[in-house]
Formats: sequence, structure tokens, C-alpha cells
Amino acid sequence: MPFVITEACINEKAADCVNVCPVDCIVEGDDQFFINPDVCIDCGACEVECPVSAVFYEEDLPEHYLKYIDKTAEFFRTK
Repeated sequence: MPFVITEACINEKAADCVNVCPVDCIVEGDDQFFINPDVCIDCGACEVECPVSAVFYEEDLPEHYLKYIDKTAEFFRTK
């Protein structure tokens, strides 16, 4: 999973990341956006553009946000 969207996005959903994604890998969920790891090309445009700093490269994800890896996986498992 290349990039992960975390709690700052919950109920915020500014969508700036969606607008800059060149491969349309960001999908809106009930409470936040999610990045489809099978489509993402690791360009980093979403991370730079996010106005609430909710996007992290997986390897840079703070420990307290690790649960968002599972949340993303679960979101796409049910799609």
C-alpha cells in the first residue's frame, strides 16, 4: 500500500487530493477518502495537495495511524 489517508480526512473530505490524482485512485467512502493501492502509482501528488495533512506514504506512517492501513484494506475488500 503506497499512500494512506488518515483521520484528519474523516468528515473533512476536502477532495483536493482527488482533483490532482493522475490515475483516479482515490475513492470516497462514508466518512473519508481512500487510496486504492492497486491503482496508485506512488506519484505523491495527493500528499502534497492535502490541506489537512491526512496523507502519508505508508513507510512514513506514524505508529498511531497504522490502523488506517487495515481500514483501507477493509474498504477495498468490500468493494
